[in-house]
Amino acid sequence: MNYFLEITLLPNPEVGIHFLWSKVYQQLHLGLVAMQDDQGRVPMGVAFPEYVQGEKYSLLGSKLRVFAEHEATLSQFNASHWLARLSDYVHCTSIRPVPAKITGYAIYQREQPKTNKERLARRYAKRHGVDMHTALFGEIGLTVTPPPDKDYKTQFRYCELPKKSVPTPFIRLKSLSGGQTFCLWIKKTLVSAPSAAAFSSYGLSAVATVPEF
Repeated sequence: MNYFLEITLLPNPEVGIHFLWSKVYQQLHLGLVAMQDDQGRVPMGVAFPEYVQGEKYSLLGSKLRVFAEHEATLSQFNASHWLARLSDYVHCTSIRPVPAKITGYAIYQREQPKTNKERLARRYAKRHGVDMHTALFGEIGLTVTPPPDKDYKTQFRYCELPKKSVPTPFIRLKSLSGGQTFCLWIKKTLVSAPSAAAFSSYGLSAVATVPEF
């Protein structure tokens, strides 16, 4: 990745940072969809330079960088066009070359934590050919052999699963196809060497790296 532009979110007391992330990323997603090739691949990736990782929580910060191999790609993307309706709440730099000195490389990928009981029940319903209500509220039998403990449960209900906290930060978005609201969980992994690959329409990849600086 040789060129980038940086977007800074400008929250205020009336418009919070999380609300802004939803609006900004929704617009960027629309722009990245327009950049897809026939295989759904996007030649641009994103980075969050203020991303903070912690054991109990993580933060995206207030900045986003959009990278591309060629300056013309970012020019064609035209970030200012997609963010025009949010111009009072964001600052977008011009296209710049990536600095010669960088601190390393990172992978920003989509993560799907297994904590949502409705999502787990939906997957179970699909695998076993049952309706959603049965999967969510019905008793599910464990297939493993239980230890000799009278208190060991051999059945459970997805609706009774405890709610777990997930440290990975997310952006709340709306699906372009179905209109449902969902969480885009974004995981960051530092790596020692660059890796070239295409990105998704969210600017994320499980393989492709972006420079850190």
